[in-house]
Amino acid sequence: MPRSFYLIFPILALLLAGCSTVEEKKPFDGPLSWPQPPDQPRFAYETELRSIADVAFVPEEVSIRAKLTGTSAVSDQPVTDKPSSIVARNGKIYVADTGSNTIVVFDVPSRKVYRFGIREPGNLKEPAGLAMDEKMNIYVADSVRRTVFVYDGFGLFLRMIGGPEDLERPTGVAVSRDGERIYVIDRSYNDSENHHVLVYDKEGKKIQVIGSRGNGDGQFNIPIQGAVAPDGTLYILDSGNFRIQAFDKEGNFLRSFGNPGKEFGNFGRPRGIAVDDDGLIYVTDASFNNFQIFNPEAQLLLAIGQSSLESHPGEYGMLNGIAVDETGRVYVADQLYNKVEVIRRLTDEEGEQMLKEAQQKEKAK
Repeated sequence: MPRSFYLIFPILALLLAGCSTVEEKKPFDGPLSWPQPPDQPRFAYETELRSIADVAFVPEEVSIRAKLTGTSAVSDQPVTDKPSSIVARNGKIYVADTGSNTIVVFDVPSRKVYRFGIREPGNLKEPAGLAMDEKMNIYVADSVRRTVFVYDGFGLFLRMIGGPEDLERPTGVAVSRDGERIYVIDRSYNDSENHHVLVYDKEGKKIQVIGSRGNGDGQFNIPIQGAVAPDGTLYILDSGNFRIQAFDKEGNFLRSFGNPGKEFGNFGRPRGIAVDDDGLIYVTDASFNNFQIFNPEAQLLLAIGQSSLESHPGEYGMLNGIAVDETGRVYVADQLYNKVEVIRRLTDEEGEQMLKEAQQKEKAK
């Protein structure tokens, strides 16, 4: 893997390290890393995003007063009800919350949480899919209103793309980084033949339809999410066929990978997909409650996470959406435990140090 696979941006690292600024909130007593020794760790659990308390700045006098009165300085109640799709960049994490039918934003640099998708004409009914272009415009696929809403990075409504005349039940959206191509994944209904991907230009004009119902190359059975790689390759999570399909910029089928099963590299209930700046593909699975990382040649590199009856770091109840930001941090949404976990990449030096410490602890036993 290229060295850039392990790079992080130190400024954002400091910002996200400041997520746990409320003194009452106990930090995770790690480290929890993947893979486990004797292999060198490449990823480590960092934090979780669940409430305003996870990002808010609390002045010292307010924190002291809260301790003396036995109250919480900042609300630690969950701000999402059913987190699904995620996108993230520049310390801002956007979460489609199908419980409140809004987009919840954890704004780490500003240390605040807000939501949008409430006011007309950009009010949401069921935000099922999220995407972001390089200008930080946010694209939201609404499966009830049967359209894609576009907002700026602050959540101000810009325009709509597609509509009921084209879409039956859109559950995902992907966009090229320059915003020139918008791909809307329409999973439709189980008795419909319209399981396909509709392609629009930046003006909202429909220019292509990719695929049809079936299990052949370029066909879909309950496609639900998609992601666009830096080179323009479109990846579609074809959940009913338990696979990922790849297409070029013109919509031509390139390859597919994945099979139903219980082994690493198989899929049980794939739910979310993301592609990072190096072209690596991340797929969440609600059956295994992990996410698997593949290279563009479909080779499995690593699996992170496991099922649990309780919410612990790296343990999940029902994984859904996933995102990878420009620092290499991975954000995964757990609908059962109502949390977004942040898993960060380690530099080679950090991984080596973590492995060394683990080896020393083992010798001391």
